[in-house]
Amino acid sequence: TPRVLFHYAQVDNVKVFYRRAGNPAAPTVLLLHGFPTSSFMYRDLIPMLADRYHVIAPDLPGFGLTEAPGKGQYAYTFDQLAKTMERFTEVLGLERYAMQVFDYGAPVGWRLAAARPERVTALISQNGNAYEEGLADGWIPICKYWNDPSTANSDAVRQFVTPEAIKWQYTHGVKDLSRVAPDTYLLDAALTARPGNIDIQLDLFLDYATNVAKYPQFQAYFRKHRPPILAVWGRNDPFFLNAGADAFKRDVPSAEIHFFDTGHFALETHVNEIGPVIRDFLDRNVARAK
Repeated sequence: TPRVLFHYAQVDNVKVFYRRAGNPAAPTVLLLHGFPTSSFMYRDLIPMLADRYHVIAPDLPGFGLTEAPGKGQYAYTFDQLAKTMERFTEVLGLERYAMQVFDYGAPVGWRLAAARPERVTALISQNGNAYEEGLADGWIPICKYWNDPSTANSDAVRQFVTPEAIKWQYTHGVKDLSRVAPDTYLLDAALTARPGNIDIQLDLFLDYATNVAKYPQFQAYFRKHRPPILAVWGRNDPFFLNAGADAFKRDVPSAEIHFFDTGHFALETHVNEIGPVIRDFLDRNVARAK
């Protein structure tokens, strides 16, 4: 089993924690996590890829073990997260890479790909949305917050960062709850509860509206550059509908779409089913790319 190593990289004024495995001379796969988790979500997938690929999984600023500045010293927006991740790839010398994106990692990754399409060898989306038809009713309270960031709407959105809500994101749509490791949602809840972090999350909830506004730009990138795309989707996701996965084929007809009978955090319950699909996709599309 390939050994996973743990590092920090100084990226401007952000100390970014990341997991690394595999031969640096092999094609790189960059894994971007979502809310409210971290690179920990990829702990089982990384060894499944790292015998053939150079796998890098950072924690975004405001998440996991990345030592990010306070709100006054860093703008917690998706544009800024993408800028930090682009600088992260430069600090590590990653000139070309495939990307796997999930949840918040998707709009960060789409920005990276659209800004530097020559660097991206392939895209894998695990419940990472780029289409309005992919937004489920779970976004309704957040949409209200976008339109009116009042105290009442802020309080409603704040419920998404409670320990109970974080656990629900892991368990909703899962038939066999014994497949969900409790340390996943307990770790996320503990890290999210750090002083000042809830305000960071509220900033990102508010800024998520910019991602929806950029969907047409992301779709134009897909149409123009036609990157190999794989969507591996938990079909019972309360936030991102199956239509969001199917929509990739509208812009990239060769996109490969796979659904799994699980929820938002599909890798937690179905990594043994999803991992080989990702591996096969990478082998066919990027095994000789660097």
